Amino acid sequence: MAKEMSAIDWIARILVIIGAINWGLVSFWNDLIAVLFGTSVIATIIYALVGLSGLWELIKLFQK
Repeated sequence: MAKEMSAIDWIARILVIIGAINWGLVSFWNDLIAVLFGTSVIATIIYALVGLSGLWELIKLFQK
């Protein structure tokens, strides 16, 4: 039985997907976040949110 995802679960999953796409782009062309936001505070916040979302997804993976 599938459990409904909360808002934080959806946000985390979307940010993890964005992070995965970004890393894929880094390996082929360039860092999408850096292209869009440069080395600004906004880019740093995005990277931090993506990292925290990855940790959130990892925790959710091992919860019952």
